[in-house]
Formats: sequence, structure tokens, C-alpha cells
Amino acid sequence: APHRPRAMATVRLVSTAVRFARTSSVTGIHASRATMRRAPPSTARAVSSFKSMVPTASAATPLSRQQRGFPLARRSVRVMATVAGDDEDEAGAYRSPPSDVAQFVERPQSPGISISPQRDKLLYTFRPPPYPFVSELARPELKLAGLRIDETQNSRSRMSGNTGMALGPMPSSEAEIGVYSHFTGIPSGATVNYVSWATNGKSIAFTVRFAGPDTPDDERAPPELWIADVDTMHCRPLLPGKGLNTLFESYSWLDDNTLAACVVPSDRAVRPARPPTPRGPRVQTNTGGVVAQARTYADLLKDSHDADLFEYFGSSEFVLVDVATGTVTPFGDGAPRTHTRCDPSPDGSFVILEELLRPYSFEVPCGRFPKRVWITNRAGETVREVSNLPLADSVPIAHNSCRAGPRGVNWRPDKPAELYWTEAQDGGDPRKEASPRDITYVANMFDEKGPQAEGTKRFQTDLRYGGVSFGANGLGILYESWYKTRTIRAWVVDTLGTADRPRRLLYDRDYEDSYTEPGSPLLRRVPDGTYLLAQIEGPVPIDGWAPAKTPKTNDTNDKVKDATATPRLKPEPATLWRTGAILILEGDGASDTGDKPFLDLLNLDTGETLRVWECAGSGALERPGSVISDAHGSPITMESLKILLTRETPSENPQYFSLELGGSVSGAALRPRRISDFPHPHPSLVDPPKQILRYKRADGVDLNATLYTPPGYDVSRDGPLPTIMWAYPREFNSAEAAGQLRDSPNRFTGISPMSPLVWLARGYAVLDGPSLPIIGDAANGIEPNDTYVTQLVAGAKAAVEEATRLGVCNPARVAVGGHSYGAFMASNLLAHAPELFACAVARSGAYNRTLTPFGFQSEERTLWEAPETYTAMSPFMHANIIKKPILLIHGEEDTNSGTNVIQSERFFAALKGNGADARLVLLPHESHSTRGLESVLHVLAETSDFLDKHLGAPEGTAHASKL
Repeated sequence: APHRPRAMATVRLVSTAVRFARTSSVTGIHASRATMRRAPPSTARAVSSFKSMVPTASAATPLSRQQRGFPLARRSVRVMATVAGDDEDEAGAYRSPPSDVAQFVERPQSPGISISPQRDKLLYTFRPPPYPFVSELARPELKLAGLRIDETQNSRSRMSGNTGMALGPMPSSEAEIGVYSHFTGIPSGATVNYVSWATNGKSIAFTVRFAGPDTPDDERAPPELWIADVDTMHCRPLLPGKGLNTLFESYSWLDDNTLAACVVPSDRAVRPARPPTPRGPRVQTNTGGVVAQARTYADLLKDSHDADLFEYFGSSEFVLVDVATGTVTPFGDGAPRTHTRCDPSPDGSFVILEELLRPYSFEVPCGRFPKRVWITNRAGETVREVSNLPLADSVPIAHNSCRAGPRGVNWRPDKPAELYWTEAQDGGDPRKEASPRDITYVANMFDEKGPQAEGTKRFQTDLRYGGVSFGANGLGILYESWYKTRTIRAWVVDTLGTADRPRRLLYDRDYEDSYTEPGSPLLRRVPDGTYLLAQIEGPVPIDGWAPAKTPKTNDTNDKVKDATATPRLKPEPATLWRTGAILILEGDGASDTGDKPFLDLLNLDTGETLRVWECAGSGALERPGSVISDAHGSPITMESLKILLTRETPSENPQYFSLELGGSVSGAALRPRRISDFPHPHPSLVDPPKQILRYKRADGVDLNATLYTPPGYDVSRDGPLPTIMWAYPREFNSAEAAGQLRDSPNRFTGISPMSPLVWLARGYAVLDGPSLPIIGDAANGIEPNDTYVTQLVAGAKAAVEEATRLGVCNPARVAVGGHSYGAFMASNLLAHAPELFACAVARSGAYNRTLTPFGFQSEERTLWEAPETYTAMSPFMHANIIKKPILLIHGEEDTNSGTNVIQSERFFAALKGNGADARLVLLPHESHSTRGLESVLHVLAETSDFLDKHLGAPEGTAHASKL
């Protein structure tokens, strides 16, 4: 029977069938394109984190082995300290933090929600606890070519998922909010992944697998493909006993009744066994003076046996499945290949396929391996070879670099079956002069010359091509950008190639300048499941339109040293080609007083805009999202316009609304209608006081930070508090952009276990996210990192002084902390600004830049090009001057390219060798971010004790204990 969920927290509401897109930033390969094949980048959502309820853990009631239900794979963390009495006697077991901190690990989880294609139903997917036990992370996994593979399931390891699904109405009244009915037929204990709607909204495809601590190895198998009938609410398997290979793909909808499934080869041989002795030495060569620079990638192939395993587990074949009858037919020639993509055309007549080829590389991840791209027809017959790309191991490390050859091969969303792709004219090297720099081609599969017809040039750009947003009737917005000058340009283009429709500049601006950001065009869904530019049809208001904005200029002069400086171009109104289009723009509305998101109408011919809605900015933060008045291809008018909206306040977690414009056009106003009701995720700490601080660096650069204080704190009564400054520095190309405020005082204060805000519950003040800009001037050849330490110290000093001036911060009791590049920052500040900080907490950081010699973060130069910069920025090189206590925490299995665990190990050794007060905690089976329940609790316990010891424990606080 329909019911309301009892425990729901903040969710991300994602419209239509783009719900579960998953990509890998390491490999560069799209995995599971089944639900995002027709969605442009702006509508795809990557779902990778899952929050839910976990067992209570506190100093008084630690988790027992019986409560966990199974033994830990490893009962201890490795802890090394430089202070007598703090070493092995405390390192024997996982520990639990005090209950006032542990409460944030116990956050209940809400279901995920997806809106049906017809916008009349909500699909709820229910999630397991967010933090698996460490024993799950400890399961065997293969580390191959930048991937981590669970060979029992032939999938990426450490996958999360859902425990069930339900369906409810799109609420039209208060009584319908949160009401749903569960689907039947899903096996008890199953994990659900890769959920997507059929285009007609009558079926929902998903995968089922069995995982978790209660599943024995002999029951773990590759996921199976299932289907849910929306009318009967019943689920059934489509390929019983046949597992999917989801390492790169899962399945794709060809039409409302046909799925192309990526399955484990039916005649797959026995898993390759490692030879008892090596076949021979590992040999790598570089001849002919080839320059091949690469970041420090993790989990690369090590030998020929690794290559065999990668091919074995990566190999798959495709079959077509009839959703109604379950009939299965082979697709293609049946040969197993390392398929990485299956992307049907909008009309389902053709399919883009991709595969990885040998020879593999021992130096770069699989996203750089040789790749073939080809097109098949509905019968699986090859009709066009698009590209056969060689190994890409020499892509420059500079920004705006790309792979040579055809890239971004996709289907146009406005045509039944027309390809478009882009090719770099500079070989993918931004350091080379080229005009044009990129050319985009199109090829119609229904061309009179057939699918193999030569591609036609359609667009070209002098900066790096950034994509096209397609609209109806040949309308498009073409984007190009350039990192050195932080330039982004948008052009109004004719996507049909009509001779009398010349392209026209829409804007040319500095993308770091948030205050002048004009907003991004919203897209709408059309009946075939693709997305096009949303256009207003029918009458629009006559009055209130603002003229087109004049862009800022950055004219070059004699002092310019960098040839890549790009002068701003001036937009012009339409003359030869008038589109008649009225687009809908949504933007953050950044300002000196905080974000005020907005919706504008844009007259594409004149550049004039009309603001139809803006967040009031007082008391609540409201953000517009997707168009949801586009069901069945209906026109979008001023009267029918509905926009998905989130609303939050500092004390109220985000809720979802339908922002609706009704009544007459003249004088009408958008008004919200609520569609969700999620309870507060941490009701014991609902509204910690906060204020956004605005202050200046010593050199005049504007800065900002958010200062939080414990509930009930009164500065005049309670005086200064021990303070934690948690930050992450960022690079900018101008002081003006660096000083802009990119936040809202009305943003909800959400507190996750890894957030520094948990320490509010223990009486600390938190200076969260103070801007620490590292500013360069590319036009004059000045790189941000040339003065990294100087600017970093100046920004930190200004933040601490401002919090002290307000009477909140006790300057003698300030800790600095951060994660990843923030850990790098924290250790640098302890070395170069010891007068500001009493101690530091550094999680998963990099400390020796000579170990990342081919660039890091936004640094494009190599160690040999900028040795002084690399040395000056490395805390490892300054270990001899670090005298304040530091807590280093790192996952032993960190996969991030710049933060291998050796960074913390070597830094600790350097600190210890120079007599510093340091503590190193290495978390078994953890990667760059902490996921295991015991690990999360232990990190909180370690940090709690460390802060209490070196900042002075607030009165009446409990201490950590062993689990």
C-alpha cells in the first residue's frame, strides 16, 4: 500500500533517464552510457556517493564484533608517532570518537528520486548505509590499467547501489508528497544499479546483483539485467543466468521495447593464470626523441600477465533483448571485444561502438589505450569506420591539451542519425599556433552516398572546442575556451550549414568572473528522449527587457609577454539571420551580498534579457534546475513554464519545488509548489550560527570566509574559542576574480562526518573555506605558483586576523586542516606560518612535488622547467623548520594520481628525522576518500584527540575509545 518514507534526508532530484550516468575521471572512459546516451553534459548527473543510517558508535557504546556480524579483514590501523607513549600501544584497534561527533555518522539516508519522461511520476530508489564495513573494502580486487576490478562480479570494485525501488505520483497536493508503492519481484537482499526509464515511461530497466557482508563468494556473480513494468509494478529478469559485463558498459535502450545488453562472453575461457616464473624482464623504451609526459597515475598495468587479465575481464559481447517477450538475439559479429561504449542514434537505427585495442601501455591508464570507433546498423553490421586511434601516451600535460584524431564522436540530438565529431588542427598541443584550432564535422547516416559519406565541416574554433547545444530548426550555441586567459566564447550558429546563416558571437568573457556570468541555456526533453535548447513559444512580456551587456575588454599592450593573450571580441545583434528564438537562462547570480540565482529570458537576436524570476536572497536560497513542463513534446509557453527548484535555509535542508508560471502573461509571477518533504539529517545540530566574512589581504585583494560558532555561543559572554581553519587554495588569473564571493549566507549547513563542522558539537569555532587565492597574470607571463607560499601565508594571516578581530577566534589556539590539496596547504602553512597555527591536520595529501614531476593541480610546468617553484612549494623540503604538531592521515590504497600513500610515509620520515611532533595514521584498504565505517569513526577519533590535546579540550567533552 502507498505510504510515506520515515527516514529521508537531502536528495538529488534528477529528471528523466539521465539518472545514473557514471564516468571515470582516471580512465576517461564512459561507463554505463545506458541512461545518458541522449543527454547533453549539462543534464547528466554522476551519482557516486550514498548517505544513510549506520550503527551508533560512541565512547559509551562502542560497536562490538557481534553487532558488526562478521570479523574485520584487518583489526588495526597503522599508527606511527614521534612522541614517546603515543605509538604501538594505541595502534592495535579501530577506535570510536566521542558521541557528540559520532552522531554525524548516523545520518539517515533518503531515497534517490527520478522524474518520469512524462513528468507525472517519481521513481524512488532506496540506498544502503553509506559506509560499508572495512571487510567489504578488503575484498580482493584487481588493479589494472587505472581500474579496480571485482572479478567475482566482473565490475568495478567497491560499487554501491540501491536496496529497492518504488513509484509514486508527481505531487499535485500536499497529501501526495512522499507517497509511493514498492515494486514487487526484486529478490530479497539484492543490490540494484543502473536504473533507467524507457522513453515512453512504461518500463524501467535496471541490474540486480548480490553483494555485501552476508553474501558468500559462491553467490557473487556479474549483475543480471531486469525490467520493471510501470503499470503492474512487477519486476522480472530479462537475461536469467546471463551476467552483464559492467566494467565499461551495461546496456542501452535502442527503442521502447529493445535493449542492447553488454554481457560476459558465453564461451569465455578460463581466467589467465600467472606463470610460476616471469616470462622475462619488463622492458620499456623511448626512441626518436619522443616527448611523452604523464601524471603519476595509479594502478597501471605492470606486465604481460596484467595485460592478459585486463583483456579477459574487459572482453564482452552484445545481445539484443526484447523487453516484452524476453527474446534474445546476437548483435554484431559475436566476437568478444573490450567494448567501452554502445550508443544508439536517436531513432535507434544505428549504434556507435567503441573498443580498446592492443598494444596496451604500462605508463598510462586505459583511457589512453589504442581505440577503435565504428558504426553499425540495427542488425549489428558495420557500416562506417570512424577512427582507429593509436596509443595516446604523449598528450601534453598543459591545459587545453587533447588527443589527436577524431574525438567527441556523438549523435546530434536534433537529427534521427547524424554524427558529429571534432578534430584538433594543432595535434592536440595547445602550445602550437593553429587557426582554426579545432574543426567539427558532421556525417548523416542517411546521406545519399550512404553511411560512409565523407564528413562535412560544420564548425571551427580558434580556441579549444567546448561543445554545442543543439536546438530546433538548425539553431545551436557553439562554445570554445582557453585556459591561459580564462576565456569562454559562445556563438550562435546554424547547425545545418545554411549559407546565408553566418555564425554570430553571443558573448566573449572571463569565465572566472562570476559576477558577470550571464547564465546557461536550459534544455528541454523531446519525445524521442533527446534534449534540445528550451525555447519560449507564444507571447512574451513587452516591457522590462534589459539591453545586451557590453563585455569587459582586455586589450593587449607592449608589456604582454604571452602570445596566447586573447583580446575580447564584441557581440553584435543579428542582421542577416534572425532566429526569432527566446531562450531560458539560469544562473547563480553571484554578487557581493551572496548568490541570488535567477531565470532570464534571452532574445537571441538582440541580446536583450528579461528577468522572470530571481531568488529574493533574504532568508532562503532557491536554485532553479530542469524544465519539467516538456512532457509529450508540448510547447513551452510563459503560462505553462514549470522549472524544478530547490529551496534551503541555514536551518532547513533542501526541498524540491515546482516553480510555476500561471495565469496571464502580463504581470504573472513564478510561484513554487512543494514536491518533497525530507526531515533534517542532523536534528541535534540544526542551525549553528554562521556569518560570511569579507576582509582584505595585505596587498588589497578581497577575501571571504564562512565563520561558524557552536549553538548558543555568545561572544561577549563566552569569549574567544579554539578555532579550526579548513581550506583549499585555488588558482586565479586576476585579483578581481579572486575576490568575488561565491556562496550564500542562506545555504543550508549540512554536516557530513568528514566535514570540519562536526567539531562545532565539541565547542570549537570553524573558519570554513576561507578564500586562499593564488593569483597569476598569464598575459604577462606570471604563473600563480611563482609566489605560492607568499600568497598562501598572506591569505591565511588575513583570515585568522579577521576572526580574531571579531572576538571569536583565540589566536593562540588555531588549527589548520584540509584534504588532498588542502592537506598540502595545511602542511605548508605549518612550515611557513608557525606563528598563526598551533597544529595541523592533513588528510590524503602530497608533500613532495618532485614525486609529481609532470605537473600537479593547475601547474602546467614540469619539475625541470620550474625547479625552484617545485622546491619552494614542497613541505617535504621544509620538514626541518616544522616545529608544531601535525596529524597525517592517509588511505593505504589511494588511487589519486598525485597523492600516493608514499607521500605521507616519506613526509613523516622527514619530520621524524628532524625531530618534529608528528603522527601518521594509515588506513587499511582506504583510497583517496575514507569510506569504511570503522575508518570513518577512527579518523574522527584520531582528530578529536589531536585537537583536544593541542588546542585544549572544551570543558565537559568526552574522549575517544576503542571499538
